[in-house]
Amino acid sequence: MSKPAGFSQRCLHYAFDYQTPKTLVIPDIGVGCVFRFGQLLVLLYVVGYVCVVRKAYQETDSVISSVTTKVKGFAFTNTTDMDPRFWDVADYVIPSQGDNSFFVITNMVVTPNQTQSRCPEVPNPSTTCMDDCDCIEGHSDPRGNGIQTGLCENYSTTAKTCEVLSWCPLEIDTKLPEHALLASAENFTVLIKNSITYPKFNVHRRNILPHINSSYLKRCEFNRATDPDCPIFRLKNIVSEAGEDFKTCWIMDDLYCMFLKGGVLGIIIDWSCDLDWWAGKCYPKYSFRRLDSKHPVNNVAPGYNFRFAKYYKTQDGEETRTLIKAYGIRFDVIVFGTLNVVLFIPVVTDWFMLTCMRKRDRYRKQKVTNLNEDAETESVSAGTSYGTH
Repeated sequence: MSKPAGFSQRCLHYAFDYQTPKTLVIPDIGVGCVFRFGQLLVLLYVVGYVCVVRKAYQETDSVISSVTTKVKGFAFTNTTDMDPRFWDVADYVIPSQGDNSFFVITNMVVTPNQTQSRCPEVPNPSTTCMDDCDCIEGHSDPRGNGIQTGLCENYSTTAKTCEVLSWCPLEIDTKLPEHALLASAENFTVLIKNSITYPKFNVHRRNILPHINSSYLKRCEFNRATDPDCPIFRLKNIVSEAGEDFKTCWIMDDLYCMFLKGGVLGIIIDWSCDLDWWAGKCYPKYSFRRLDSKHPVNNVAPGYNFRFAKYYKTQDGEETRTLIKAYGIRFDVIVFGTLNVVLFIPVVTDWFMLTCMRKRDRYRKQKVTNLNEDAETESVSAGTSYGTH
């Protein structure tokens, strides 16, 4: 064989030869007892702590997730600030749907028919005045409602405030409706579509499971006991499992009631999967909790709200708007999880070689060396040698 061919052969053996530990059998009872006792301690540690508690025989991967949501439901209001009004998804879900969170209006302060004009500022220590000298033209306070014109005007029969250039009439949000205006929000439903990937093991899952078809999806509703796989949730049930209650909010004058002042709820999807036995057993687990604080002492700026406006044009071309200060629930969809996969590759390889291969007797002989057999072989060899001499 030429030198290049021999070098190539050695490289191939170096790259692809399988190496396995060799076992030496020592026939000594004392050594054997110490060995077995040590094995027992190691077995208890490995099985009891490493395997059962920590599952260190597994390799893990973290989840990558995407979420889309779709809310459905209708509401009707009839208040002194607004004409009778029908509300659908485009009205009470702000902003548009599709992100990992969505907001549903449950209460509001409405200021209709605002136009850009001049009006007296809402009274407070920084806006009250006696005459024009107390007002600075062009001054604006970030906590105020507009830019001062330099005039001091009558706000009411008992108060004078600096005039501002703003959207008038100004919003007065000091008196919040005592009952949630969109009380029927408890019957709204949300469809959550969640897809996850464990990239290391190329595992893909959806929370719309394989056995769910379109007809089932049209009639199902999540229930932990009877329908745990349905991805459609009624807001009332989400709130209930998070420890809140719609009706208590309507009856009681509670500053911390999220349906009057707003709040944040978490929809938590746990994709922690264990594929020790079967890769198909990887299903989402849902839980719900309130994320914002309703501490009875630390109650500064409770709840959750923001403002938005709807703009119109009059017949004369004047721009008007309806300002809405919206109180409601922000739902955050939180997805987490880890995938655990068992790793016994060397053990499985050795077992396959010693039990299934055609040359398993040869492999076993090379892997396990019995000291008694070696001693007998050496004795026979020595006797043969002495007899020859």
